[in-house]
Amino acid sequence: QVQLVESGGGSVQAGGSLRLSCAASTVTARYFMAWFRQSAGTRREAVATIDRDGRTIYTAPVKGRFTISKDNSKNTLYLQMDSLKLEDTAMYYCAAGMYVADAEAEVEYNYWGQGTQVTVSS
Repeated sequence: QVQLVESGGGSVQAGGSLRLSCAASTVTARYFMAWFRQSAGTRREAVATIDRDGRTIYTAPVKGRFTISKDNSKNTLYLQMDSLKLEDTAMYYCAAGMYVADAEAEVEYNYWGQGTQVTVSS
């Protein structure tokens, strides 16, 4: 069983930055990993993904502002979030999957963290 534990969420003013971390109980090099988010009344959506080779995908709302990375020596996934906007307010989840065909599809990921809240205010 893979365990994922997110940290780094909090409250920040619009335009500010936060860095989320996700500590994994497994070898991150073996997995596709991703950050998803869910705000009140909406479906969980992909934010950024990274495959075993370090190739990344960003969804349109965060492209150019967020950076996903991982440190396989520490089995930790990161999400650097810059130029935060009010609409970035959400619960952010870390996810891992062994076999991922559609990197942005929630169902492709087998393991999930408990989430960390990010709140952006004006």
